[in-house]
Amino acid sequence: MRAIIYHVATSLDGFIAHPDGSTQGFVESGEHVTDYLNQLKDYDTTIMGRKTYEYGYEFGLSPGQPAYPHMRHYIVSDHLNFDDQHDQVHLIRKNELLKTIHSLKAEIGSPIYLCGGGQLAKTLLEQQLIDELIIKLNPVLFGSGIHLFDGSCCRFELKELQKVSYDNGVQMLHYAMSYVNESVTV
Repeated sequence: MRAIIYHVATSLDGFIAHPDGSTQGFVESGEHVTDYLNQLKDYDTTIMGRKTYEYGYEFGLSPGQPAYPHMRHYIVSDHLNFDDQHDQVHLIRKNELLKTIHSLKAEIGSPIYLCGGGQLAKTLLEQQLIDELIIKLNPVLFGSGIHLFDGSCCRFELKELQKVSYDNGVQMLHYAMSYVNESVTV
């Protein structure tokens, strides 16, 4: 089965964006950016929520077009419709999400890039579908915003696979995830 890797930048206090969805304050230059861009080459498929996809519009992404030219895109939204949709871009309605994810994981191919989206990450975490977590930990505090897993209280354990510290204070933390299934006694 293909792994789903949640590959995301966070603040020290666990936020992937400010309350308005912006990411101002994350370190935008340095070796970690080069490493991230190189890591993107390892993925052939990405899954993202509507807000994450639409955030790309601020950086020149056209609606219906791929954000990453070499990847198939699965955008989770009940509201988006594109007049000009590229063949690499697929809309997933929320009621089709889990079926689509299971189908993607069953394919042969590279790991799947879960690209942002606290609500989407929460859903996949609670369904125990995220296999690895790569955090670009930025030396900033947001205080509030969109949480890494949108406040999920799902229990999981992390096994460190790799840690890289950069001169600008950013750390790249790579973990394998395993889920804790607690049995309830009555």
